[in-house]
Amino acid sequence: MDGLNMQHLISDMDINWTSVIAATVCATGSLYRFLKWRNYQKIQKKILNARRRRDKSLQQAEQAVQQFKMQNPGFESSSIVSLSLPELAGKLKDGSLRPDAVLYAFMEKALEVNKNLNCSTEILMESVAQLKDINTQKKGILYGVPISIKDNVAYEGHDTSCGVVSKLDEPAFADSVVVTVLKKQGAIPFIKTNIPQGLLNYDCSNPIYGQTLNPCNLQKTSGGSSGGEGALIGGGGSILGLGTDIGGSIRIPASFCGICGFKPTTMRLSVRGISSCVKGQKSVLSSLGPLGRDVESLALCMRALLCQDMFSLDPTVPPIPFNQEVYESSEPLRIGYYENDGYLQPSPSMARAFRETKDLLERAGHTLVPFRPLRLYHALHELTIRGILGDGGRTLFSHLQAGPVDPCLRAQTNILSIPGFIKKLISVVLKPFYPRLSANLDASLGVGSVAELWRQHAKIEEYIQEVIAEWRRLNVDVLLCPMLGPAYNFRYCGSLNSALSYTILYNLLNFPAGAVTVSTVTEEDEAQLRHYKGVHGDVWDKVFIKAVKGGVGLPVAVQCVSLPWQDEMCLRFMREVEQLTAKSKLTKKP
Repeated sequence: MDGLNMQHLISDMDINWTSVIAATVCATGSLYRFLKWRNYQKIQKKILNARRRRDKSLQQAEQAVQQFKMQNPGFESSSIVSLSLPELAGKLKDGSLRPDAVLYAFMEKALEVNKNLNCSTEILMESVAQLKDINTQKKGILYGVPISIKDNVAYEGHDTSCGVVSKLDEPAFADSVVVTVLKKQGAIPFIKTNIPQGLLNYDCSNPIYGQTLNPCNLQKTSGGSSGGEGALIGGGGSILGLGTDIGGSIRIPASFCGICGFKPTTMRLSVRGISSCVKGQKSVLSSLGPLGRDVESLALCMRALLCQDMFSLDPTVPPIPFNQEVYESSEPLRIGYYENDGYLQPSPSMARAFRETKDLLERAGHTLVPFRPLRLYHALHELTIRGILGDGGRTLFSHLQAGPVDPCLRAQTNILSIPGFIKKLISVVLKPFYPRLSANLDASLGVGSVAELWRQHAKIEEYIQEVIAEWRRLNVDVLLCPMLGPAYNFRYCGSLNSALSYTILYNLLNFPAGAVTVSTVTEEDEAQLRHYKGVHGDVWDKVFIKAVKGGVGLPVAVQCVSLPWQDEMCLRFMREVEQLTAKSKLTKKP
């Protein structure tokens, strides 16, 4: 072959290869767009199917209620749903109320509340079938009591979505341990409730089921992540519910919605069958606990769950039955307290509610001792945030990436999506001007190695022992501190992780903690917001004012804390606060 022919051949080959490359690039782009479109269609189909399941369950529940009312012409639900849990349980036990009447009464009320608040992910129609065998559990503590459960609590045959598309169409193979025990105690789980996307947020909105509203003000969030529970119970659609708490997720909805919520010591109640988007994270542990209208409801639920059935079903739970003697004690308490943790200045209503409660306790004969949270900045940034986001948030982000991101989570996902070296750079630049924001951003990088994670776990153990030593030095029984509130305006929770300092500290420490509603926001509280400066005067302090603005009439709570495994002591303290508050309100009435 001569040189000229060789050049022509090479030239032809070049043209052919260029065409092939161009065609390949074009085909790859088309394939990418096709796969992206296909994935979008799959996601939308999953979301649509989940909504259809919910709507179908709501329709079935409405039909079942109507059929029951036709068969029982004198049926009146309002007199049933207005009872306290002890009253309701008593009437069910003595036969003056039938379990079917109680279930349909709460089902009807829950349907009404859900229409206004969008707090349910599904009605559990198996609850109707459970009525057939309910008399076999007549000795149960919660015989015939309808109960609501948070979306991530497993119930056989139903999703535990955690508000993310990646967990849809994966129905639970079996009931969680707590659901099994509740059934054995005669309770009837009848509804699952809404959560924020991914659970690690204290709002209550996701792309599957939408935004849950506050029963006290439809322009406010119900809180989260057990926000569906808070809204449903606060709205009267449930008398008792189960939630989970890793940073205030039971206590914040209780505070925002005007009810009570209790976070027990982790592993006091079984967490087998509880879903999460960060399974395996061990720095800050999640707890499962009850929400109810009053403290006695919470204690009754704990008493029902802390039984031999639970200890047998989950041998990892310490076999410690409920200590009724400690709960019912009336001995004077030595109470530690702080009004401002030095990280977030409480809102005017938070501070006033705290001071009023402190005064009531002192007048009742209890001893109040000043207490200061130890090394709070270190605890929040280096131990809590760096621990929860130990992998830099990649596991959580992978679940969020699998579907559309909810608006309430955009601020968080924006931070999680920033490459690590850029986060580090921004953190360094921010440090002289906004040290709190800088420290949070740096902590969101997580830990860099297994060895560093072990050191971090060791530091957490040391910090817990340091706080317990201070607790012992002051010789206090329990601790009183402010509770986050009032309920936020929409879309602020994801931008205000700083406000979790009052709640998440006790998840890190694994101390039992509960929220008790004691007051409501006054006009004077609202007026004082104009003078709110915050501890730092930074962006977060300014955003906090906007978040809580317009809260007149909303509930405000305080937080009660005890040492690990002294859950009954914490509940006893909560009951004391509740009773003193009730008496105070009675004496103020004209």
